[in-house]
Amino acid sequence: MQFDLDTSASTLDEIHDDFLSQRNIRLLIKRDDLIDKEISGNKWRKLKYNVLQCFQQKNTGILTFGGAYSNHLVATASACQKAGIESIGIVRGDELNAESNSTLKKCAELGMQLHFVSREEYGLRSERFYQEELLDIFPNNWIVPEGGANYQGVIGCQEIVKEMEVEFDRIVLAQGTTSTSCGVLLSAHSKQIVSVVPAMKGFQSEEEMKHLLMRFGLDVEMVSEYMQQMEVWGGYHCGGYAKCNDELIAFIRSFYSKFQIKLDPIYTGKAMFALWSEITEQDLKNETIVFVHTGGLQGVTGIEKGMGEKLF
Repeated sequence: MQFDLDTSASTLDEIHDDFLSQRNIRLLIKRDDLIDKEISGNKWRKLKYNVLQCFQQKNTGILTFGGAYSNHLVATASACQKAGIESIGIVRGDELNAESNSTLKKCAELGMQLHFVSREEYGLRSERFYQEELLDIFPNNWIVPEGGANYQGVIGCQEIVKEMEVEFDRIVLAQGTTSTSCGVLLSAHSKQIVSVVPAMKGFQSEEEMKHLLMRFGLDVEMVSEYMQQMEVWGGYHCGGYAKCNDELIAFIRSFYSKFQIKLDPIYTGKAMFALWSEITEQDLKNETIVFVHTGGLQGVTGIEKGMGEKLF
């Protein structure tokens, strides 16, 4: 097997600002965005053990799901190319094709076989019967859920905390499918707070996390103990998934100007904006905080097209 699983490029960088020092807050950023140009951030974490599982079961490749601008699809296509296995992407939107945007073009360039389905059909992606139908069409593939939200994905995300040789009070991250936040929660110490920022409006963070954790064999009492460490910072979705506003864009640009760290408007930008806001709202002081930069920058090009201008 030729597949480099190195994550040493993910440094733990401290940033300094008067806003933080006045409150005696030490802020460190776990730079998972630096792991790989295409398999960025938590995508790498969630794919690592899925690729290994594919090899172990002698599957010919990985079949997964995503939308038109899915970072997960690009990451999967890249990981499979590096590993020398096939990749198949079930894409939401039967009006699309491999030339519809830069994300889908990249997937195709990386060798991913794209299969476009209606939004109604895409809604069946978690149903067993539908997955069995897909395996009839694309046999001997290892199925990875949308966003890598499975056992292997959670196990991979546990390594985020395990790599950090620093004591901290709170860890903050954006939340999509909950697999990253579940992995971080499982590996955090009992007195460390895990603060998550949902990217989707109306997302039931705690319920989704409980459901995922119990799928892996944790009993209700154990899950409840873990959930006591959880803090959900809702209300930072800017109206819904992939939506943004002028205030968020201004914050992302200001953050980049100050610290030369790029954030995306879908996940990490909202999460960092939430952290800055909650420091004030909760009057947080005397904490060491780790922010997990989960990547997501690949999709910025599509967002910039909608904005009609460059983000950075």
